[in-house]
Amino acid sequence: MKILIIHGPNLNMLGKREPDIYGATTLEEINAALTSKAKGLGAEVTFFQSNSEGEIVSNIQDAMSKFEGVVINPGAYTHTSVAIRDAILSSGLPVVEVHISNVHKREDFRHKSFISGVALGVVSGFGVNSYMLGLSGLVDYLKDNENN
Repeated sequence: MKILIIHGPNLNMLGKREPDIYGATTLEEINAALTSKAKGLGAEVTFFQSNSEGEIVSNIQDAMSKFEGVVINPGAYTHTSVAIRDAILSSGLPVVEVHISNVHKREDFRHKSFISGVALGVVSGFGVNSYMLGLSGLVDYLKDNENN
């Protein structure tokens, strides 16, 4: 079972960027933890990070023929990108939206997600563990539905 993990804009700055909100864990450390978690779940993960909306859209489109599902932290594009939303919808892949911070405890503009309405589920506010919970949920969903 192959899962694509997409990290959106500014997530390459984790560990340096606003540690009071996002913690001190780097993106590389998150990816290493996800690789280990995926192995334990019987899945394989591939990572992609971009600050470019178009590159994220292209990767979602390309995922259709290569992956069974996607875990995405769309970062700031959560609140602005109809293009990413449409790419997810048109891909037909199950997608789990994750956020390190609890977006509902933050600025009002962060309370609206263009992605949530087309996602299988959303995990927010558990720090780096949001990724782990999202991955586990997606793998469980895929295993439950692999014969359907």
